[in-house]
Amino acid sequence: MKILGLLLFLISNSFVFSQEIPKSGKSIKDFVPNNWKIYDQAEGDLNKDKKPDVVLIIEEKNPEKIQENSLLGSPTLNLNPRYLLILFKTSNGYDLVEINKTFLPSENDEESPCLFDPLSEGGIDIKNGVFTLSLNYWMSCGSWYTSTNHYRFRYQKNNFELIGFDAQEFHRASGEMSAVSINFSTKKMSITTGGNMFGEDADGNEIEIEEKTEWKTFKIDTLQNLNSLKTPMEWEFMGYFI
Repeated sequence: MKILGLLLFLISNSFVFSQEIPKSGKSIKDFVPNNWKIYDQAEGDLNKDKKPDVVLIIEEKNPEKIQENSLLGSPTLNLNPRYLLILFKTSNGYDLVEINKTFLPSENDEESPCLFDPLSEGGIDIKNGVFTLSLNYWMSCGSWYTSTNHYRFRYQKNNFELIGFDAQEFHRASGEMSAVSINFSTKKMSITTGGNMFGEDADGNEIEIEEKTEWKTFKIDTLQNLNSLKTPMEWEFMGYFI
């Protein structure tokens, strides 16, 4: 029994270790475990060494994490997890410098089966040393509102700190729009209300747009980073869930 238990322990641990993501690799594929796939990737210099670094989204391919749904929304729910990886380019390949296993939503949500994949109209981008993660929220039932959130990260102080957050929201029936833009570096934010996506209402009457923007300043001692952010819209800041 002791030998059998030891064998089971070694087998289970070898399986766990086989799923670990290496600290370095010669190619991007080296960071994708078995039964996972690359969902999205972006390239650009993130640490000012003029080398093409990589932000990578990988997704598990486990059929047991695809569930049937008898409620409204998609007939099946893909609950396979997604990880966000950041790789710095080196002379020998790549180094894994950051990994977040909780912030990215799965394709579907068990509690909100009408929610479309937030990454299908979102994704990742690198520009001027800043990488942006965009999540789009759109529901086929339960809400008329749709919103897009943009998270902007920059590598500083040995962390990928959240330096900006932008969100736009509109009502699909009325067209009413609002937006917020937060710059954590300058400690300023703008709130825009009164906009409208439509030029006319349902009766064909021209919609009078009274858009206005309010500016605010704020204090913040420590910036959030990719490690401190656990799930989207969990952290409340200045009345907004980020």
